[in-house]
Amino acid sequence: MSLWKPGTDKMGDASVVVGVARWRAAFVTGFVGLSLLKLLLVSTLQPFGDEAFYWQESRHLAWGYTDLPPLTACLIHLGERVAGHGLWGMRWPFLLLGSALPWLLVGFARRAFDARTGWQAGLLCLCLPLAGSLGVLAMPDVPLTLAGALAMFTLLRAMDEDRLGDWLLLGAALAVCWMSHYRAAMYVLAGFLLCVLTPRGRVQWRRPGFWLAMAVAASGLVPLLVSNWQQHGAGISFQLIERNPWRFHADALVQPVEQAVTCTPLLYVCLLWAAWQSWRRRGCGGPWDVIALLSLTFIVVYFVAGLFADNERFRVHWPLPGYLPLLAALPALLNGSASVRRWRVMAVGGAMLALLMQAAGLIYLALAVYPGTAQSLGAARIVPTAFVGWRESADIAKAQLAARPALLVADNFMMAAELDFQFDGRREIYTLNNPLNVKYGRAPQVAIWERDETALRRKHPGASILLVVDEFAARGSEREAWLGSLCASIDNLQPVQRLSRFEGRKSVAFYRGQVAPVLHESHPEDCIARRGYIHSLRLRAD
Repeated sequence: MSLWKPGTDKMGDASVVVGVARWRAAFVTGFVGLSLLKLLLVSTLQPFGDEAFYWQESRHLAWGYTDLPPLTACLIHLGERVAGHGLWGMRWPFLLLGSALPWLLVGFARRAFDARTGWQAGLLCLCLPLAGSLGVLAMPDVPLTLAGALAMFTLLRAMDEDRLGDWLLLGAALAVCWMSHYRAAMYVLAGFLLCVLTPRGRVQWRRPGFWLAMAVAASGLVPLLVSNWQQHGAGISFQLIERNPWRFHADALVQPVEQAVTCTPLLYVCLLWAAWQSWRRRGCGGPWDVIALLSLTFIVVYFVAGLFADNERFRVHWPLPGYLPLLAALPALLNGSASVRRWRVMAVGGAMLALLMQAAGLIYLALAVYPGTAQSLGAARIVPTAFVGWRESADIAKAQLAARPALLVADNFMMAAELDFQFDGRREIYTLNNPLNVKYGRAPQVAIWERDETALRRKHPGASILLVVDEFAARGSEREAWLGSLCASIDNLQPVQRLSRFEGRKSVAFYRGQVAPVLHESHPEDCIARRGYIHSLRLRAD
């Protein structure tokens, strides 16, 4: 089977059918193999910090939260109602949704071009690391990306056929986007630009179905509006103001390099070439106008916004929705003519390299599932520490509390969420007012639940506590400053145990103490938490 070889009619329809069957077989084989790897990780990988917090939100169902709309929490709640508490219960809805994405892309490419292009696009989707791995973690990008892809598919059909059912499905898909993440606004912007800048798009303004779709889509804004009204605008404030400096920072010019590494350089260049070719063909109508405007909106707008917006949090996954239509356009462009042989070779090489990178990424996560094997292979320095140590920390906390009961307190929202997950929500767990809680927009939500330091001090002044400190949660100079401040919040702080894994890259310290009725002055350099951390660093250095 020659990859993306231009089609001929010399062998008749039979050769075409055989070619399609081979591509279908390749896609199904890749899908099954990748699904098995994802299933293993879904069932065994300890929760990521954000996942654990979303799980906490699922135990407090509401119209929305200070970091997200409600859909992620609702999916986790549904998952655990069906399968019980645990990794599988939390993640299986996301695995199901993530696994549907390649099939949806197959349908989009079949609709836009032909059957062979459909299976080729699906295969490319499996290869692209961010798309192929979607659904391993219970994250809001899973329903957001799938619903966005469905909106793209139904928009293409609605513009072609103007059927009521397609417009309704488009509106429902956009409503789901709004219920998944604030970044749903980018899908609306992409659609708006399509309807303003292209001849076919401008026709849609006169179609009743279009306005019906917009009305249905607007229903997805209801939870956002209600939750922000209840929270005095905390969600919108965090997403638009608190997390974004809105000033130019030159380090964000590296974004194309980040994307090239994420997609693999060869495939990234091919996708940009496909975007340019789609833009040149936008005047020809469908599907090129839809592909060009949707893809370039995500790629260009996110790049420009990234120069002024948040540059501290993980962002490389943001343009993923823009790559999806290009995965359909690329094989169509390569199938069209023998004159693009150079691009065909680059696309094949890029797809193979992306598949290898995908495998490497999944193996990297597997190191967290089998840390003993990682250590025996001398790979302790590359184990992803964000996925390890939570279960062991909870086991130590359980043993300490069994020996001497006390309130359980974590030093930041992420550790509190991880402990809460391990305890299955059966114990009241508080978090201190760590700057990380504010940085990630979780401080207002924890305060609403009355699990923050203010509630702890109000409800339990002077109470005995077991404090669990993730010593590497903060970065750089912020780490020692935070550890040095703990003695101002907790009286009589005394170390009782320390968990150190992977050559000290994961370090969790356990302390006993009493809740200080009020914050008081202390000497950070003398705080036992800071001194204990520095001492542990010296021991590792020796």
